[in-house]
Amino acid sequence: MHVFKSMLRQPSAVFGLVVVILVVALAIAAPLIAPFSPDDQLAEGLSLEGAPLPPGGPFLLGTDTLGRDLLSRLLFGARTSLVIGLVANGVAVAIGLLVGILAGYIRGVVGNLMMRFTDLMMAFPALLLAIVLAALLKPSLWIVAMVIALVNWVQVARIVYTETRGLVERDFIMAERSLGAGHFRILVRHILPHLMPTAIVWGTLGIATTVLLEATLSFLGIGVQPPDASWGNIIFDNQTYFQDAPWLVFIPGAVILLTALSFNLVGDALRDILDPTQRGRG
Repeated sequence: MHVFKSMLRQPSAVFGLVVVILVVALAIAAPLIAPFSPDDQLAEGLSLEGAPLPPGGPFLLGTDTLGRDLLSRLLFGARTSLVIGLVANGVAVAIGLLVGILAGYIRGVVGNLMMRFTDLMMAFPALLLAIVLAALLKPSLWIVAMVIALVNWVQVARIVYTETRGLVERDFIMAERSLGAGHFRILVRHILPHLMPTAIVWGTLGIATTVLLEATLSFLGIGVQPPDASWGNIIFDNQTYFQDAPWLVFIPGAVILLTALSFNLVGDALRDILDPTQRGRG
């Protein structure tokens, strides 16, 4: 309740939260509110010359090159993009938490090896690594989610490692050890709760990055494959009509931009609220 009230005092956070809730609600309700099936190639969806129709009439956002309703595809594409964003980012945060906590707590040779592996992963450009992995594996919704998770966990691991190194030297951890507390109890009962604000903030901020990366992979043709709709492959399928039918590129692009911006605004607000080092700054 404190976090929610604090967010309501920030106009940018309120805007981001409203947009996020709206996008999620539209994605969930897509089968109920979509005017057409996203895969239906409608004869009336093309002009007499076979060109896509501009926004207006029964097609509020126009049609694509195959006569499919763009609004319906965007609604169903939101389901795909958000599922990948939530799943991939959730797995990435979980991996980053596990690696960061263990490396920071164990330290020594094992901890150093884990962090050197993390540094090695950070040295690879995330997009290039994702392209290689997606090209090696058969692209599908869940494969794309796992590929994105495998390239996005390193930042979380580095931050968690640094915080864990500081926590293990605190007096309350020393006191727990002197009382005979086991490693599992110290990690779960005392260190992990202190890291949850970081995980929440990075989890929120990472969704925007994940949605953008999924859109990039789909735009390059190695992401979610047809007939499944995603925001990225909607742009990919219609890029050749950029000049003749600009709405097929600009509208999905604006949706991706607005969604990513909204998640970032919510993540920034959570960081300011949950991070004690940020409180009082403005």
